Amino acid sequence: MIDATVVALSRWQFAATALYHFLFVPLTLGMSFMLAAMETVYVTTGKPIYRQMVDFWGKLFLINFALGVATGLTMEFEFGTNWSFYSGFVGDIFGAPLAIEGLMAFFMESTFIGLMVFGWKRLSKVQHLFVTYLVALGSNLSALWILVANGFMQDPQGAHFNPVTMRMELGSLPALIFSPDAQAKFVHTSIAGYVTAAIFVCGISAWYMARGRHMELAKRSFRVAALFGVLATAGVITLGDALGFVGAHAQPAKLAAMEAMWVTEKAPAPFHVIAWPSQSQHRNLFALQIPFVLTPLLTHTLDQQVPGIDQIVADNAQRIRNGIPAVQALRVLSRDPQDAAALAQFDAHQKDLGYGFLLQRFAPGGDVSRATPQDVQQAAWDSIPDVFAEFWAFRLMVGFGLLMLAFFVLATLYSLRNEVQRQRWFLRLAPWMIPVPWLACEMGWITAEVGRQPWTVYGLLPTWMSASTHSVGYMVFSLGGFVTLYTVFIAVEMYLMLRFVRQGPQPAGGGSGPLHPLYGGGLATVGAMMRKED
Repeated sequence: MIDATVVALSRWQFAATALYHFLFVPLTLGMSFMLAAMETVYVTTGKPIYRQMVDFWGKLFLINFALGVATGLTMEFEFGTNWSFYSGFVGDIFGAPLAIEGLMAFFMESTFIGLMVFGWKRLSKVQHLFVTYLVALGSNLSALWILVANGFMQDPQGAHFNPVTMRMELGSLPALIFSPDAQAKFVHTSIAGYVTAAIFVCGISAWYMARGRHMELAKRSFRVAALFGVLATAGVITLGDALGFVGAHAQPAKLAAMEAMWVTEKAPAPFHVIAWPSQSQHRNLFALQIPFVLTPLLTHTLDQQVPGIDQIVADNAQRIRNGIPAVQALRVLSRDPQDAAALAQFDAHQKDLGYGFLLQRFAPGGDVSRATPQDVQQAAWDSIPDVFAEFWAFRLMVGFGLLMLAFFVLATLYSLRNEVQRQRWFLRLAPWMIPVPWLACEMGWITAEVGRQPWTVYGLLPTWMSASTHSVGYMVFSLGGFVTLYTVFIAVEMYLMLRFVRQGPQPAGGGSGPLHPLYGGGLATVGAMMRKED
């Protein structure tokens, strides 16, 4: 049994590194395609102002990209250092999309970003535009493969457990890639990045307009970003509904926690606008409901019942009881893989093996054969994620999304009417909107990952089994080191972004040479500060 404190610290460390890294990811995803859109207009119209826009916003993109790479490299190593049992158990499946991401997307992105930066004088306009699109494609392909890997953790598809090797093995690569959860999450996450980039550009452009600086670039950038953003925000809300529909079938416990549904309601069930869930008392201490709304939202019907936490706990308790023979058979097979009786017993109960693993945490000495009915019930309730965190993270994400949709509708209307520079209140508001998409993205990530608990791989591998056997002191030291280092990275990004925003765009075409401060100086500053940190 791994020390529970070590497991908790391992979770905190990965959560910290993931949430820090995810501060850089959405802007990279969105800015890459926005730069491609701006450069497309430049190539088709030949107007120097659009080249200036590409130069300026490209500089900010590169700062974010460099620091995003720096924060992302360590995460894959954490699977081996802090989650060694997980890596051994599902490495055959989880490693495949990560390897493809490195070989296909990351190498592609890293190669062509150099041509995008330094190729203005060496490539024709059309060739450079093609390179910019390849950078954007590489960035989004990188997100695709990472989310395919994450999709397996949320809804394991295309794999089976081999009782001889005691590992999960990949059975179908197409099933892994085209998992409904992975595909829905990829589109939802990518479009959330487009929203992030759009608000980033709108906010900085509005800041310039409020001060009467770089008006031509600011007005055009604002319009491109507003149109980009209003479409992306509508898309991310629509696809968020689709992702919730998929998740309802794959992870009913997550859905019930998101809606704080402790008791199964008769369809059509009410929707909790706000609530104060109590995990210890298994009820809401306070709730404000809208009748009949939840069922059509989640099932797109009026009569399909949505299971509440009480029903899910009862179902999981039965699966835990069914998983006990699977764990017992697995112990026999670990000594004699050819034992026919144990193989037959395992085959009959293997679909509930993960729930048997879940019980080991509560059974005396980890022996499921000695588990009491109280142990089974405790394990069944442990299969429910933190309802309070899940409920409020989801609502904050949705609230931020609706706020951004309202912002972009106004931004688009004002821009198309050429009124935005006269709306002083709106210009003052726009820069304050810049953090909102990041907050929405982080709340979405918390909703997805906290809602998967107590599983590392949903229904197959509990989190308590997945961690490495480190000491508490080691975990405290490494957690503190990562938080400190990543905080420095955030400070570096903020410093560089503010410095170059205050400096403003250079004359059109000024970024042609490799030593131009827009690119060479920006990257050199990032590199120097990172070397100093090392």
